[in-house]
Amino acid sequence: MSFSGEVKEELSHMTGHGRHCQIAELAALILFSGQLIQRSPGQWTLVVKTENRDVLRKYFTLLKKTYNINTDVLEQVSGIETHKSQYTAELSDPSTIVEILQGIKWMDTGGMIVGRQDVVSDILIQNAETKRAFIRGAYLAAGSMSDPMKGYHLEFVCITGRQADQLNRVLHDFDIDSKIVLRKKYHVVYVKEGSGIVDLLNIMEAHVSLMNLENLRIEKEIRNTVNRRVNCETANITKTVNAATKQVEDILLIRDRYGFGRLPENLSKAAQVRLDYPDTALKELGEMLDPPVGKSGMNHRLRKLGEIADQIRTGNLKEE
Repeated sequence: MSFSGEVKEELSHMTGHGRHCQIAELAALILFSGQLIQRSPGQWTLVVKTENRDVLRKYFTLLKKTYNINTDVLEQVSGIETHKSQYTAELSDPSTIVEILQGIKWMDTGGMIVGRQDVVSDILIQNAETKRAFIRGAYLAAGSMSDPMKGYHLEFVCITGRQADQLNRVLHDFDIDSKIVLRKKYHVVYVKEGSGIVDLLNIMEAHVSLMNLENLRIEKEIRNTVNRRVNCETANITKTVNAATKQVEDILLIRDRYGFGRLPENLSKAAQVRLDYPDTALKELGEMLDPPVGKSGMNHRLRKLGEIADQIRTGNLKEE
């Protein structure tokens, strides 16, 4: 199961802290996964479709807890994407429909549909607890998250701009740095920072998933740190080896075409010790000289030898 699926599975077992929270979460599920269809004047059917069994299980749990409604799950394979199972639940009982629609503020006490069905009433999400429940329902119905080991990205796919704006405002109420982008015909509310996703999981009260994500973040950070250090050390080793190789080439050129005897004593000693110990670091090479010199002193002598070799190559130094 993907990490996103694990989050949904955890959230599917939570039922909120009160009926007002349960109604807010149910409203989100219906908003993002449901459709209100008028079969005939005064006859409505509430259809909820999802590809995740945990989402439908949560939908029925909330119906039972808030309205004491028991329903059957109708399972069918989508004709568009036959490799995915689509779960569909339909409610058509008039009294049940009225009770639910009035509860989520889509129908008034007179039985009239009110407002537009692409947002929920602000009355349902007035405080922090109901907003948490609303976000939880929205993630179950329309949310997804990428593999944390590959990157940090959590998103909600919304049908309309109004729907996305409302969800985005609720997320901002918790200081979540969410943004909206238009992707084909959908409005996508997304969070990209790892810390923001951690905060969002905490808001939804997905505490097990939060700890798992933190563990993955730590593992990923350690792995990246190790890789950076290995790459840095590899680059340093490569640089050192290349420098030593160039120094030996220069010294061999001087020896064969100019002669160590024509060099100042300090340079000839430095040249000979580098030839004798081609893989040794500069600090250790300097300590082998008599009298010893430091790393910077050894580096200075080898640089002078390089300059002499370059003069030989360009013909600016007399050769034997």
